[in-house]
Amino acid sequence: MALERPAPLTSALLPRRTCEPRSERSLEGPPNLCTRNSSNSVEMKTDLNLLLECLKYQMDNAFSQKEALVTIHSICQQNSNASVYFREIGGLMFVKNLAKSSEHSMVKEAALYTLGAIAEKNVYCQQTLCTSELFEDLTWFLSNDSNINLKRMSVYVILVLVSNNRTGQTLVRETGCITVLSRLFRTVISKYELDLSDKNVFQSYQLWSSVCSTLCVCVNNPQNDENQMFCCSLFPHANEWLKNFMKPEIIRPICSFIGLTLANNTYVQKYFVSVGGLDVLSQVLVQLESDSHETLSSAKLAVVVTKTVDACIADNPTFGIVLSKYHIVSKLLALLLHESLDSGEKFSIMLTLGHCTEDCEENQYDLFKNNGLPLMIQALTESQNEELNKAATFVLHNCKKITEKLSLSLGEYPFDENETQQLKDINGKEKNLEEHWRKAKEILHRIEQLEREGNEEEIQRENCQDNISSMNMSIQNTWKHLHADHIGRATKAEDEDKSHSRRFQSYKSHGVMSKACTNDDQMKTPLKSANPVHACYRESEQNKSLYKAKSSCNQNLREETTFEKNFISQSRNSADPT
Repeated sequence: MALERPAPLTSALLPRRTCEPRSERSLEGPPNLCTRNSSNSVEMKTDLNLLLECLKYQMDNAFSQKEALVTIHSICQQNSNASVYFREIGGLMFVKNLAKSSEHSMVKEAALYTLGAIAEKNVYCQQTLCTSELFEDLTWFLSNDSNINLKRMSVYVILVLVSNNRTGQTLVRETGCITVLSRLFRTVISKYELDLSDKNVFQSYQLWSSVCSTLCVCVNNPQNDENQMFCCSLFPHANEWLKNFMKPEIIRPICSFIGLTLANNTYVQKYFVSVGGLDVLSQVLVQLESDSHETLSSAKLAVVVTKTVDACIADNPTFGIVLSKYHIVSKLLALLLHESLDSGEKFSIMLTLGHCTEDCEENQYDLFKNNGLPLMIQALTESQNEELNKAATFVLHNCKKITEKLSLSLGEYPFDENETQQLKDINGKEKNLEEHWRKAKEILHRIEQLEREGNEEEIQRENCQDNISSMNMSIQNTWKHLHADHIGRATKAEDEDKSHSRRFQSYKSHGVMSKACTNDDQMKTPLKSANPVHACYRESEQNKSLYKAKSSCNQNLREETTFEKNFISQSRNSADPT
Protein backbone atom coordinates (compact mmCIF):
# COMPACT_ATOMS: atom_id res chain seq x y z
CA MET A 1 0.00 0.00 0.00
CA ALA A 2 1.35 3.41 -0.92
CA LEU A 3 2.10 5.35 2.23
CA GLU A 4 4.01 8.54 2.81
CA ARG A 5 7.18 8.61 4.83
CA PRO A 6 7.04 10.17 8.28
CA ALA A 7 7.10 13.92 8.36
CA PRO A 8 9.69 14.75 11.02
CA LEU A 9 12.65 13.81 8.85
CA THR A 10 12.63 17.09 6.96
CA SER A 11 15.23 19.49 5.70
CA ALA A 12 14.20 22.24 8.08
CA LEU A 13 15.74 20.30 10.94
CA LEU A 14 19.06 19.56 9.26
CA PRO A 15 22.25 21.66 9.24
CA ARG A 16 23.78 22.87 6.02
CA ARG A 17 26.49 20.62 4.62
CA THR A 18 29.54 21.60 2.64
CA CYS A 19 31.81 19.46 0.52
CA GLU A 20 35.20 19.06 2.13
CA PRO A 21 38.31 17.17 1.06
CA ARG A 22 38.71 13.86 2.88
CA SER A 23 41.88 15.12 4.63
CA GLU A 24 40.03 18.01 6.25
CA ARG A 25 37.21 15.96 7.78
CA SER A 26 36.79 15.93 11.52
CA LEU A 27 34.34 14.41 13.98
CA GLU A 28 32.43 17.68 14.22
CA GLY A 29 30.02 16.28 11.66
CA PRO A 30 29.48 13.26 9.42
CA PRO A 31 31.89 12.81 6.49
CA ASN A 32 30.90 14.47 3.25
CA LEU A 33 29.78 12.19 0.42
CA CYS A 34 28.66 14.86 -2.06
CA THR A 35 31.35 14.31 -4.67
CA ARG A 36 32.35 10.72 -4.05
CA ASN A 37 30.99 7.35 -4.99
CA SER A 38 30.79 5.17 -1.87
CA SER A 39 30.60 1.92 -3.84
CA ASN A 40 34.34 1.39 -3.38
CA SER A 41 34.75 -1.10 -0.58
CA VAL A 42 37.65 0.62 1.17
CA GLU A 43 36.02 4.01 1.10
CA MET A 44 32.71 2.53 2.22
CA LYS A 45 34.31 0.99 5.29
CA THR A 46 36.20 4.19 6.08
CA ASP A 47 33.01 6.21 5.82
CA LEU A 48 31.02 3.87 8.05
CA ASN A 49 33.72 3.88 10.69
CA LEU A 50 33.83 7.69 10.67
CA LEU A 51 30.05 7.93 10.80
CA LEU A 52 29.88 5.56 13.75
CA GLU A 53 32.50 7.61 15.57
CA CYS A 54 30.49 10.71 14.79
CA LEU A 55 27.40 9.16 16.37
CA LYS A 56 29.35 8.28 19.51
CA TYR A 57 31.08 11.63 19.97
CA GLN A 58 28.22 13.92 19.01
CA MET A 59 25.73 12.83 21.68
CA ASP A 60 24.99 16.47 22.50
CA ASN A 61 24.33 17.42 18.88
CA ALA A 62 21.02 15.95 17.72
CA PHE A 63 21.28 17.50 14.25
CA SER A 64 24.69 15.97 13.54
CA GLN A 65 23.52 12.59 14.79
CA LYS A 66 20.46 12.71 12.62
CA GLU A 67 22.46 13.61 9.53
CA ALA A 68 24.97 10.85 10.25
CA LEU A 69 22.14 8.33 10.48
CA VAL A 70 20.69 9.50 7.18
CA THR A 71 24.10 9.13 5.54
CA ILE A 72 24.56 5.63 6.97
CA HIS A 73 21.20 4.70 5.49
CA SER A 74 22.27 6.09 2.12
CA ILE A 75 25.52 4.10 2.07
CA CYS A 76 23.80 0.86 3.04
CA GLN A 77 21.22 1.32 0.30
CA GLN A 78 23.93 1.84 -2.33
CA ASN A 79 26.17 -1.05 -1.29
CA SER A 80 24.81 -4.47 -0.37
CA ASN A 81 27.91 -5.25 1.70
CA ALA A 82 27.66 -2.08 3.76
CA SER A 83 24.89 -3.41 6.02
CA VAL A 84 26.95 -6.49 6.84
CA TYR A 85 30.05 -4.44 7.61
CA PHE A 86 28.14 -1.95 9.72
CA ARG A 87 26.82 -4.83 11.78
CA GLU A 88 30.32 -6.30 12.15
CA ILE A 89 31.76 -3.08 13.60
CA GLY A 90 28.95 -2.84 16.15
CA GLY A 91 27.10 -0.05 14.41
CA LEU A 92 23.77 -1.85 14.21
CA MET A 93 23.54 -2.45 17.95
CA PHE A 94 24.73 1.09 18.72
CA VAL A 95 21.96 2.56 16.56
CA LYS A 96 19.43 0.27 18.23
CA ASN A 97 20.51 1.51 21.67
CA LEU A 98 20.50 5.08 20.41
CA ALA A 99 16.87 4.73 19.33
CA LYS A 100 15.98 3.73 22.87
CA SER A 101 18.20 6.06 24.89
CA SER A 102 18.25 9.34 22.96
CA GLU A 103 16.35 12.23 24.48
CA HIS A 104 15.63 13.72 21.07
CA SER A 105 12.63 12.55 19.08
CA MET A 106 14.29 13.36 15.75
CA VAL A 107 17.23 11.09 16.61
CA LYS A 108 14.91 8.28 17.67
CA GLU A 109 13.01 8.54 14.40
CA ALA A 110 16.19 8.66 12.29
CA ALA A 111 17.63 5.70 14.20
CA LEU A 112 14.50 3.60 13.64
CA TYR A 113 14.47 4.68 9.99
CA THR A 114 18.04 3.43 9.61
CA LEU A 115 17.44 0.18 11.49
CA GLY A 116 14.44 -0.66 9.34
CA ALA A 117 16.24 0.05 6.09
CA ILE A 118 19.29 -2.02 7.06
CA ALA A 119 17.19 -4.96 8.26
CA GLU A 120 15.16 -4.80 5.08
CA LYS A 121 18.32 -4.89 3.00
CA ASN A 122 20.02 -7.80 4.79
CA VAL A 123 18.47 -10.89 6.38
CA TYR A 124 21.36 -11.32 8.83
CA CYS A 125 20.78 -7.83 10.15
CA GLN A 126 17.08 -8.67 10.42
CA GLN A 127 17.92 -11.71 12.52
CA THR A 128 20.28 -9.71 14.72
CA LEU A 129 17.56 -7.18 15.50
CA CYS A 130 14.77 -9.72 15.93
CA THR A 131 14.83 -9.88 19.73
CA SER A 132 12.21 -9.63 22.45
CA GLU A 133 14.00 -6.56 23.78
CA LEU A 134 13.57 -4.56 20.57
CA PHE A 135 9.93 -5.62 20.18
CA GLU A 136 9.28 -4.47 23.75
CA ASP A 137 10.92 -1.11 23.02
CA LEU A 138 8.82 -0.67 19.89
CA THR A 139 5.71 -1.63 21.83
CA TRP A 140 6.58 1.03 24.38
CA PHE A 141 6.90 3.69 21.65
CA LEU A 142 3.47 2.73 20.30
CA SER A 143 1.80 2.57 23.70
CA ASN A 144 2.99 5.86 25.09
CA ASP A 145 2.41 9.46 24.15
CA SER A 146 4.90 9.43 21.27
CA ASN A 147 4.41 11.71 18.30
CA ILE A 148 2.70 10.18 15.30
CA ASN A 149 5.86 10.04 13.18
CA LEU A 150 7.79 8.14 15.82
CA LYS A 151 4.92 5.67 15.92
CA ARG A 152 5.03 5.29 12.15
CA MET A 153 8.76 4.58 12.24
CA SER A 154 8.17 2.02 15.00
CA VAL A 155 5.49 0.31 12.92
CA TYR A 156 7.88 0.26 9.95
CA VAL A 157 10.58 -1.53 11.94
CA ILE A 158 8.03 -4.08 13.20
CA LEU A 159 6.90 -4.72 9.63
CA VAL A 160 10.49 -5.35 8.48
CA LEU A 161 11.27 -7.67 11.39
CA VAL A 162 8.12 -9.74 10.88
CA SER A 163 8.15 -9.96 7.09
CA ASN A 164 9.06 -13.46 5.84
CA ASN A 165 10.15 -14.32 9.38
CA ARG A 166 8.25 -16.78 11.56
CA THR A 167 10.42 -15.88 14.55
CA GLY A 168 9.35 -12.27 14.18
CA GLN A 169 5.70 -13.33 13.89
CA THR A 170 6.03 -15.24 17.15
CA LEU A 171 7.77 -12.41 18.99
CA VAL A 172 5.24 -9.82 17.84
CA ARG A 173 2.56 -11.91 19.53
CA GLU A 174 4.46 -13.00 22.65
CA THR A 175 5.63 -9.47 23.51
CA GLY A 176 2.10 -8.07 23.20
CA CYS A 177 3.13 -5.92 20.25
CA ILE A 178 0.32 -7.27 18.05
CA THR A 179 -2.17 -6.29 20.76
CA VAL A 180 -1.02 -2.68 20.54
CA LEU A 181 -1.17 -2.81 16.72
CA SER A 182 -4.74 -4.07 16.95
CA ARG A 183 -5.67 -1.21 19.26
CA LEU A 184 -4.18 1.28 16.80
CA PHE A 185 -6.17 -0.36 14.00
CA ARG A 186 -9.37 0.32 15.94
CA THR A 187 -8.63 3.79 17.32
CA VAL A 188 -6.12 5.75 15.24
CA ILE A 189 -8.79 7.24 13.00
CA SER A 190 -12.49 7.67 13.58
CA LYS A 191 -14.78 5.35 11.66
CA TYR A 192 -17.37 8.11 11.60
CA GLU A 193 -15.28 10.79 9.92
CA LEU A 194 -12.50 10.55 7.36
CA ASP A 195 -11.62 13.93 5.93
CA LEU A 196 -8.25 13.32 4.32
CA SER A 197 -7.98 16.96 3.33
CA ASP A 198 -7.39 17.70 7.00
CA LYS A 199 -3.66 17.48 7.73
CA ASN A 200 -4.04 15.84 11.13
CA VAL A 201 -6.54 13.28 9.83
CA PHE A 202 -4.28 12.60 6.89
CA GLN A 203 -1.29 11.87 9.15
CA SER A 204 -3.43 9.59 11.31
CA TYR A 205 -4.59 7.78 8.18
CA GLN A 206 -0.96 7.21 7.18
CA LEU A 207 -0.28 5.56 10.53
CA TRP A 208 -3.45 3.47 10.23
CA SER A 209 -2.43 2.29 6.75
CA SER A 210 0.99 1.31 8.05
CA VAL A 211 -0.66 -0.66 10.84
CA CYS A 212 -2.88 -2.49 8.29
CA SER A 213 0.17 -3.48 6.26
CA THR A 214 2.01 -4.70 9.34
CA LEU A 215 -0.92 -6.81 10.51
CA CYS A 216 -0.98 -8.37 7.03
CA VAL A 217 2.63 -9.59 7.34
CA CYS A 218 1.93 -10.79 10.88
CA VAL A 219 -0.56 -13.36 9.52
CA ASN A 220 0.89 -14.16 6.11
CA ASN A 221 4.09 -15.25 4.36
CA PRO A 222 4.53 -17.50 6.12
CA GLN A 223 0.94 -18.17 7.10
CA ASN A 224 0.59 -17.96 10.88
CA ASP A 225 -2.56 -19.62 12.24
CA GLU A 226 -2.21 -18.22 15.76
CA ASN A 227 -1.87 -14.65 14.53
CA GLN A 228 -4.81 -15.21 12.17
CA MET A 229 -6.92 -16.32 15.12
CA PHE A 230 -5.91 -13.23 17.04
CA CYS A 231 -6.55 -10.80 14.18
CA CYS A 232 -9.99 -12.19 13.33
CA SER A 233 -11.27 -10.29 16.38
CA LEU A 234 -10.89 -7.16 14.25
CA PHE A 235 -13.39 -8.36 11.61
CA PRO A 236 -16.42 -6.57 13.12
CA HIS A 237 -14.48 -3.31 13.11
CA ALA A 238 -13.37 -3.91 9.51
CA ASN A 239 -17.01 -4.50 8.54
CA GLU A 240 -17.93 -1.13 9.99
CA TRP A 241 -15.26 0.56 7.89
CA LEU A 242 -16.51 -1.09 4.71
CA LYS A 243 -20.12 -0.13 5.42
CA ASN A 244 -19.33 3.50 6.21
CA PHE A 245 -16.68 4.37 3.61
CA MET A 246 -16.82 3.38 -0.04
CA LYS A 247 -13.37 4.81 -0.68
CA PRO A 248 -10.36 3.02 -2.19
CA GLU A 249 -8.19 4.37 0.64
CA ILE A 250 -10.26 2.21 3.00
CA ILE A 251 -11.43 -0.68 0.83
CA ARG A 252 -7.99 -1.72 -0.44
CA PRO A 253 -6.17 -2.03 2.92
CA ILE A 254 -9.22 -3.57 4.60
CA CYS A 255 -9.62 -6.18 1.85
CA SER A 256 -5.92 -7.02 2.03
CA PHE A 257 -6.19 -7.47 5.78
CA ILE A 258 -9.35 -9.60 5.58
CA GLY A 259 -8.12 -11.72 2.69
CA LEU A 260 -4.80 -12.59 4.31
CA THR A 261 -6.26 -13.12 7.77
CA LEU A 262 -8.76 -15.74 6.59
CA ALA A 263 -6.70 -17.29 3.77
CA ASN A 264 -6.46 -21.09 4.05
CA ASN A 265 -7.98 -21.04 7.54
CA THR A 266 -11.47 -22.54 7.62
CA TYR A 267 -12.11 -21.62 11.26
CA VAL A 268 -11.40 -17.95 10.62
CA GLN A 269 -13.47 -18.07 7.43
CA LYS A 270 -16.45 -19.43 9.35
CA TYR A 271 -16.06 -16.71 11.97
CA PHE A 272 -15.92 -14.04 9.27
CA VAL A 273 -19.21 -15.29 7.81
CA SER A 274 -20.80 -15.54 11.27
CA VAL A 275 -20.17 -11.84 11.98
CA GLY A 276 -21.73 -10.81 8.63
CA GLY A 277 -18.48 -10.20 6.80
CA LEU A 278 -19.50 -11.99 3.61
CA ASP A 279 -22.78 -10.06 3.54
CA VAL A 280 -20.88 -6.78 3.85
CA LEU A 281 -18.45 -7.71 1.08
CA SER A 282 -21.37 -8.70 -1.14
CA GLN A 283 -23.08 -5.35 -0.59
CA VAL A 284 -19.86 -3.49 -1.38
CA LEU A 285 -19.35 -5.57 -4.52
CA VAL A 286 -22.90 -4.91 -5.74
CA GLN A 287 -22.39 -1.17 -5.33
CA LEU A 288 -18.99 -1.15 -7.02
CA GLU A 289 -20.24 -3.18 -9.97
CA SER A 290 -23.05 -0.68 -10.41
CA ASP A 291 -20.57 2.20 -10.27
CA SER A 292 -18.21 0.45 -12.69
CA HIS A 293 -20.48 1.35 -15.61
CA GLU A 294 -19.45 4.95 -15.01
CA THR A 295 -15.89 4.76 -13.70
CA LEU A 296 -12.95 2.48 -14.44
CA SER A 297 -11.61 2.76 -10.89
CA SER A 298 -14.79 1.16 -9.53
CA ALA A 299 -14.33 -1.84 -11.83
CA LYS A 300 -10.75 -2.29 -10.63
CA LEU A 301 -11.83 -1.93 -7.02
CA ALA A 302 -14.63 -4.45 -7.58
CA VAL A 303 -12.00 -7.01 -8.60
CA VAL A 304 -10.17 -6.39 -5.31
CA VAL A 305 -13.36 -7.15 -3.39
CA THR A 306 -14.03 -10.17 -5.63
CA LYS A 307 -10.68 -11.69 -4.68
CA THR A 308 -11.46 -11.21 -1.01
CA VAL A 309 -14.83 -12.92 -1.46
CA ASP A 310 -13.07 -15.79 -3.20
CA ALA A 311 -10.58 -16.19 -0.34
CA CYS A 312 -13.54 -16.66 1.98
CA ILE A 313 -15.43 -19.29 -0.03
CA ALA A 314 -12.58 -21.19 -1.72
CA ASP A 315 -12.30 -23.70 1.13
CA ASN A 316 -16.01 -23.51 2.06
CA PRO A 317 -18.07 -23.53 -1.18
CA THR A 318 -21.27 -23.95 0.85
CA PHE A 319 -20.89 -20.29 1.81
CA GLY A 320 -21.98 -19.55 -1.76
CA ILE A 321 -25.57 -19.57 -0.53
CA VAL A 322 -24.85 -16.26 1.21
CA LEU A 323 -23.80 -14.75 -2.11
CA SER A 324 -26.95 -15.95 -3.85
CA LYS A 325 -29.02 -13.55 -1.73
CA TYR A 326 -27.27 -10.67 -3.47
CA HIS A 327 -27.19 -12.26 -6.96
CA ILE A 328 -23.41 -11.99 -6.93
CA VAL A 329 -23.06 -14.36 -9.89
CA SER A 330 -24.92 -11.94 -12.17
CA LYS A 331 -22.73 -9.08 -10.92
CA LEU A 332 -19.57 -11.07 -11.61
CA LEU A 333 -20.76 -11.95 -15.13
CA ALA A 334 -21.43 -8.27 -15.81
CA LEU A 335 -18.02 -7.37 -14.43
CA LEU A 336 -16.41 -10.03 -16.60
CA LEU A 337 -17.59 -8.13 -19.69
CA HIS A 338 -15.88 -4.91 -18.61
CA GLU A 339 -13.45 -4.02 -21.39
CA SER A 340 -10.92 -2.34 -19.10
CA LEU A 341 -10.03 -5.51 -17.17
CA ASP A 342 -6.96 -7.52 -18.09
CA SER A 343 -6.72 -11.32 -18.32
CA GLY A 344 -5.45 -11.64 -14.76
CA GLU A 345 -8.42 -9.76 -13.37
CA LYS A 346 -10.83 -11.77 -15.51
CA PHE A 347 -9.23 -14.96 -14.26
CA SER A 348 -9.90 -13.86 -10.66
CA ILE A 349 -13.54 -13.17 -11.50
CA MET A 350 -13.97 -16.49 -13.31
CA LEU A 351 -12.31 -18.42 -10.49
CA THR A 352 -14.69 -16.79 -8.04
CA LEU A 353 -17.57 -17.84 -10.29
CA GLY A 354 -16.23 -21.38 -10.08
CA HIS A 355 -16.24 -21.36 -6.30
CA CYS A 356 -19.67 -19.69 -6.22
CA THR A 357 -21.19 -22.45 -8.36
CA GLU A 358 -19.20 -25.37 -6.96
CA ASP A 359 -21.73 -26.42 -4.34
CA CYS A 360 -24.66 -24.03 -4.70
CA GLU A 361 -27.51 -24.76 -7.11
CA GLU A 362 -28.96 -21.28 -6.63
CA ASN A 363 -25.76 -19.76 -8.01
CA GLN A 364 -25.60 -22.37 -10.78
CA TYR A 365 -29.09 -21.43 -11.91
CA ASP A 366 -28.22 -17.74 -11.64
CA LEU A 367 -25.30 -18.33 -14.00
CA PHE A 368 -27.56 -19.97 -16.61
CA LYS A 369 -30.19 -17.31 -16.19
CA ASN A 370 -27.63 -14.59 -16.98
CA ASN A 371 -26.07 -16.21 -20.06
CA GLY A 372 -23.04 -17.48 -18.18
CA LEU A 373 -22.70 -20.65 -20.26
CA PRO A 374 -22.03 -18.83 -23.56
CA LEU A 375 -19.46 -16.63 -21.79
CA MET A 376 -17.58 -19.66 -20.47
CA ILE A 377 -17.57 -21.32 -23.89
CA GLN A 378 -16.43 -18.09 -25.51
CA ALA A 379 -13.51 -18.00 -23.09
CA LEU A 380 -12.57 -21.55 -24.08
CA THR A 381 -12.78 -20.90 -27.81
CA GLU A 382 -11.19 -17.46 -27.97
CA SER A 383 -8.70 -17.16 -25.12
CA GLN A 384 -5.09 -18.30 -25.40
CA ASN A 385 -4.66 -17.94 -21.62
CA GLU A 386 -4.26 -21.39 -20.06
CA GLU A 387 -5.30 -20.31 -16.57
CA LEU A 388 -8.41 -18.58 -17.92
CA ASN A 389 -9.34 -21.71 -19.84
CA LYS A 390 -8.97 -23.85 -16.74
CA ALA A 391 -11.18 -21.51 -14.74
CA ALA A 392 -13.83 -21.63 -17.47
CA THR A 393 -13.60 -25.44 -17.45
CA PHE A 394 -14.14 -25.38 -13.69
CA VAL A 395 -17.33 -23.35 -14.08
CA LEU A 396 -18.65 -25.54 -16.91
CA HIS A 397 -18.13 -28.66 -14.85
CA ASN A 398 -20.13 -27.19 -11.98
CA CYS A 399 -22.95 -26.14 -14.30
CA LYS A 400 -23.34 -29.59 -15.83
CA LYS A 401 -25.24 -30.72 -12.74
CA ILE A 402 -27.89 -28.01 -12.85
CA THR A 403 -28.24 -28.45 -16.62
CA GLU A 404 -29.40 -32.01 -16.16
CA LYS A 405 -31.81 -31.04 -13.38
CA LEU A 406 -33.40 -28.28 -15.41
CA SER A 407 -33.89 -30.61 -18.34
CA LEU A 408 -35.65 -33.20 -16.17
CA SER A 409 -38.12 -30.98 -14.38
CA LEU A 410 -39.48 -27.46 -14.54
CA GLY A 411 -40.99 -27.77 -11.09
CA GLU A 412 -37.87 -27.98 -8.96
CA TYR A 413 -37.52 -24.21 -8.72
CA PRO A 414 -40.08 -21.54 -7.84
CA PHE A 415 -39.92 -19.91 -11.26
CA ASP A 416 -42.13 -16.98 -12.13
CA GLU A 417 -44.19 -16.98 -15.33
CA ASN A 418 -41.47 -15.44 -17.48
CA GLU A 419 -38.81 -17.86 -16.24
CA THR A 420 -41.13 -20.84 -16.76
CA GLN A 421 -41.80 -19.75 -20.33
CA GLN A 422 -38.07 -19.37 -20.92
CA LEU A 423 -37.45 -22.90 -19.71
CA LYS A 424 -40.21 -24.21 -21.96
CA ASP A 425 -38.58 -22.44 -24.85
CA ILE A 426 -35.31 -24.09 -23.91
CA ASN A 427 -36.90 -27.51 -23.93
CA GLY A 428 -38.48 -26.71 -27.28
CA LYS A 429 -35.04 -26.03 -28.70
CA GLU A 430 -33.46 -29.03 -26.99
CA LYS A 431 -31.80 -30.33 -30.11
CA ASN A 432 -29.90 -27.12 -30.79
CA LEU A 433 -28.89 -26.72 -27.16
CA GLU A 434 -27.65 -30.28 -26.89
CA GLU A 435 -25.51 -29.62 -29.94
CA HIS A 436 -24.24 -26.49 -28.22
CA TRP A 437 -23.30 -28.46 -25.12
CA ARG A 438 -21.75 -31.22 -27.23
CA LYS A 439 -19.41 -28.67 -28.78
CA ALA A 440 -18.44 -27.49 -25.31
CA LYS A 441 -17.70 -31.07 -24.28
CA GLU A 442 -15.52 -31.56 -27.33
CA ILE A 443 -13.45 -28.58 -26.30
CA LEU A 444 -13.15 -29.83 -22.72
CA HIS A 445 -12.07 -33.29 -23.84
CA ARG A 446 -9.57 -31.78 -26.24
CA ILE A 447 -8.05 -29.80 -23.39
CA GLU A 448 -7.92 -32.99 -21.35
CA GLN A 449 -5.95 -34.73 -24.11
CA LEU A 450 -3.50 -31.87 -24.36
CA GLU A 451 -2.90 -31.89 -20.62
CA ARG A 452 -1.78 -35.52 -20.81
CA GLU A 453 0.65 -34.89 -23.63
CA GLY A 454 4.15 -33.53 -23.42
CA ASN A 455 5.05 -30.01 -24.48
CA GLU A 456 1.51 -28.94 -23.78
CA GLU A 457 1.87 -25.34 -24.88
CA GLU A 458 3.31 -26.14 -28.30
CA ILE A 459 0.77 -28.87 -29.02
CA GLN A 460 -2.06 -26.66 -27.80
CA ARG A 461 -1.03 -23.95 -30.23
CA GLU A 462 -0.78 -26.33 -33.18
CA ASN A 463 -3.68 -28.69 -32.61
CA CYS A 464 -6.20 -26.89 -30.38
CA GLN A 465 -6.37 -24.00 -32.82
CA ASP A 466 -7.35 -26.41 -35.62
CA ASN A 467 -10.00 -27.94 -33.39
CA ILE A 468 -11.40 -24.55 -32.42
CA SER A 469 -11.49 -23.32 -36.02
CA SER A 470 -13.44 -26.33 -37.22
CA MET A 471 -16.26 -25.79 -34.78
CA ASN A 472 -16.14 -22.01 -34.49
CA MET A 473 -18.96 -21.29 -36.94
CA SER A 474 -21.35 -23.72 -35.25
CA ILE A 475 -20.65 -22.30 -31.80
CA GLN A 476 -21.05 -18.70 -32.96
CA ASN A 477 -24.42 -19.48 -34.52
CA THR A 478 -25.61 -21.07 -31.30
CA TRP A 479 -24.12 -18.18 -29.35
CA LYS A 480 -26.18 -15.65 -31.32
CA HIS A 481 -29.25 -17.80 -30.91
CA LEU A 482 -28.82 -17.95 -27.15
CA HIS A 483 -28.34 -14.21 -26.80
CA ALA A 484 -31.27 -13.37 -29.02
CA ASP A 485 -33.66 -15.33 -26.82
CA HIS A 486 -31.98 -14.41 -23.51
CA ILE A 487 -31.33 -18.08 -22.82
CA GLY A 488 -28.77 -18.61 -20.06
CA ARG A 489 -29.50 -22.20 -19.19
CA ALA A 490 -28.63 -25.34 -21.03
CA THR A 491 -30.90 -28.37 -20.97
CA LYS A 492 -30.54 -32.09 -20.96
CA ALA A 493 -26.98 -33.03 -21.82
CA GLU A 494 -25.04 -36.19 -22.29
CA ASP A 495 -23.59 -37.74 -19.15
CA GLU A 496 -20.01 -36.66 -18.71
CA ASP A 497 -17.66 -39.60 -19.05
CA LYS A 498 -15.45 -40.86 -16.24
CA SER A 499 -12.28 -39.54 -17.77
CA HIS A 500 -13.62 -35.96 -17.61
CA SER A 501 -14.42 -36.46 -13.95
CA ARG A 502 -10.94 -37.81 -13.29
CA ARG A 503 -9.41 -34.88 -15.16
CA PHE A 504 -11.40 -32.33 -13.20
CA GLN A 505 -10.47 -33.91 -9.88
CA SER A 506 -6.83 -33.87 -10.95
CA TYR A 507 -7.13 -30.25 -11.99
CA LYS A 508 -8.71 -29.34 -8.68
CA SER A 509 -6.17 -31.30 -6.65
CA HIS A 510 -3.29 -29.48 -8.30
CA GLY A 511 -4.43 -26.31 -6.63
CA VAL A 512 -5.74 -24.27 -9.52
CA MET A 513 -8.53 -23.03 -7.30
CA SER A 514 -6.19 -22.32 -4.43
CA LYS A 515 -5.06 -19.19 -6.19
CA ALA A 516 -8.30 -17.62 -5.00
CA CYS A 517 -7.24 -14.39 -3.37
CA THR A 518 -3.59 -14.71 -2.65
CA ASN A 519 -2.37 -14.57 -6.27
CA ASP A 520 -3.22 -10.92 -6.40
CA ASP A 521 -1.28 -8.27 -5.77
CA GLN A 522 -4.00 -7.61 -3.56
CA MET A 523 -3.46 -10.44 -1.28
CA LYS A 524 0.30 -10.62 -1.29
CA THR A 525 2.12 -8.05 0.77
CA PRO A 526 5.59 -7.55 -0.63
CA LEU A 527 7.64 -5.64 1.85
CA LYS A 528 8.36 -2.69 -0.38
CA SER A 529 4.68 -2.13 -1.06
CA ALA A 530 3.66 -2.20 2.56
CA ASN A 531 6.18 -0.35 4.65
CA PRO A 532 5.96 3.32 5.54
CA VAL A 533 9.41 4.01 4.10
CA HIS A 534 9.22 2.51 0.62
CA ALA A 535 5.49 3.06 0.32
CA CYS A 536 4.73 6.69 0.95
CA TYR A 537 2.06 8.85 -0.58
CA ARG A 538 3.56 9.74 -3.91
CA GLU A 539 1.74 13.07 -3.89
CA SER A 540 3.13 14.42 -0.65
CA GLU A 541 5.33 16.84 -2.60
CA GLN A 542 2.28 18.09 -4.52
CA ASN A 543 0.60 20.18 -1.84
CA LYS A 544 -0.13 17.03 0.16
CA SER A 545 -2.98 16.09 -2.16
CA LEU A 546 -4.77 12.86 -1.38
CA TYR A 547 -3.13 9.74 -2.64
CA LYS A 548 -4.83 7.74 -5.31
CA ALA A 549 -4.46 4.04 -4.73
CA LYS A 550 -2.78 2.25 -7.57
CA SER A 551 -4.88 -0.57 -9.02
CA SER A 552 -2.57 -3.41 -9.85
CA CYS A 553 -3.27 -6.85 -8.20
CA ASN A 554 -0.85 -6.07 -6.64
CA GLN A 555 -3.09 -3.35 -7.12
CA ASN A 556 -2.19 -3.18 -4.12
CA LEU A 557 -0.59 -0.12 -4.61
CA ARG A 558 3.00 -1.01 -5.48
CA GLU A 559 4.81 2.18 -6.38
CA GLU A 560 8.19 3.44 -5.24
CA THR A 561 8.16 7.05 -4.06
CA THR A 562 10.63 9.85 -4.10
CA PHE A 563 10.66 10.50 -0.38
CA GLU A 564 14.02 8.92 0.24
CA LYS A 565 15.69 11.01 -2.45
CA ASN A 566 13.98 14.14 -1.18
CA PHE A 567 14.90 13.31 2.39
CA ILE A 568 18.61 12.80 1.69
CA SER A 569 18.76 15.71 -0.73
CA GLN A 570 17.13 18.03 1.78
CA SER A 571 19.54 16.80 4.43
CA ARG A 572 22.42 18.07 2.35
CA ASN A 573 20.95 21.39 1.33
CA SER A 574 19.04 22.57 4.36
CA ALA A 575 19.74 25.79 6.16
CA ASP A 576 21.79 25.89 9.32
CA PRO A 577 19.31 26.04 12.26
CA THR A 578 21.49 28.54 14.02
